[in-house]
Amino acid sequence: MTVCSSGRDARRPKRLAPTMESMAAILLVDDDPSVREALTMALEREGHRVDTAATGNDALAQWRRSPPDLILLDLMLPGRDGVEVCQVIRREDQVPIIMLTARSDPIDVVVGLESGADDYVAKPFETRVLLARMKAVLRRQAGDPSGRRFSVGDIQIDPAGMTVSKAGKQLHLTPTEMRLLLELARRPGQVFTRMLLLETVWDYAYLGDSRLVDACVQRLRAKIEDDASRPLLLQTVRGVGYKLVAAPEVAGNGR
Repeated sequence: MTVCSSGRDARRPKRLAPTMESMAAILLVDDDPSVREALTMALEREGHRVDTAATGNDALAQWRRSPPDLILLDLMLPGRDGVEVCQVIRREDQVPIIMLTARSDPIDVVVGLESGADDYVAKPFETRVLLARMKAVLRRQAGDPSGRRFSVGDIQIDPAGMTVSKAGKQLHLTPTEMRLLLELARRPGQVFTRMLLLETVWDYAYLGDSRLVDACVQRLRAKIEDDASRPLLLQTVRGVGYKLVAAPEVAGNGR
C-alpha cells in the first residue's frame, strides 16, 4: 500500500522499549483523513495501538493525555506545524519521532531533523518502508545488554541503562542520539563515514540520507559539548565524517 499526500523525560517514568513484534502505542499526526485511516488500519494489523490527531494542538494534547512509544508526525499541519510540535515535545520528552513530509525542499527536511526528529519518510511512501523505519527506531530504545560502560572526557555512558551523564549531571538523549554516541564511543579516535553511521545507527543497509547523520551530530554536540560551536569531543573530519576523541583536541578540530 502506498500512502499519498493530499525537561519532561526527567519527570515521567522510563518507557519499556517495545518492538515491532510486540504492541507499541503509536501517535499518528496527519491532517489528511485518508492518510490517517489507511495508516491506522495498517498499523493495527501489525498489532499496534494507534491514536490519531489532525492538528498540532490536538497532537500535543493527545501526547500529554496518553504518552506514546513512537510519534509519526506530518510536517505540514494547520496551525502549529510539525516542526513546532516536535520542538515542544523535545523540551519535555525523548520519545522517538518520525517526520512524514511531502515537501521536496531539502531545507524543510533539515529543519525537521534539527527540531529533534529521529528520521523522516517522504510522501508518497510504501507502508512497508515506514514499518521498517519504525522497527529500526523502536529497536534503538532497547538498552545494550553488554553492560560495558564508557567514559569519554567528562562523559559517562551506561549502555544497559541507556543513560549518559556529563560531569555527574544526567543528559537527556533521544534513542537515536544515544545510539550514535555509543557507536562513536566504542572506538574513540576512529573516523566514521556518514554512510557507516547510517548503517550502524539508522540500520540503513542501502544508500541513505547523510542529512540524518549531520542533524543528529549537531543535536548531540549541543548536549555533550561545553560549546557546541567549538566542538572538542565530537569532531568533524572534513570530507570524511566524524570521530569522538577521548581527550579534547583543539588544533584542527572541525565544525
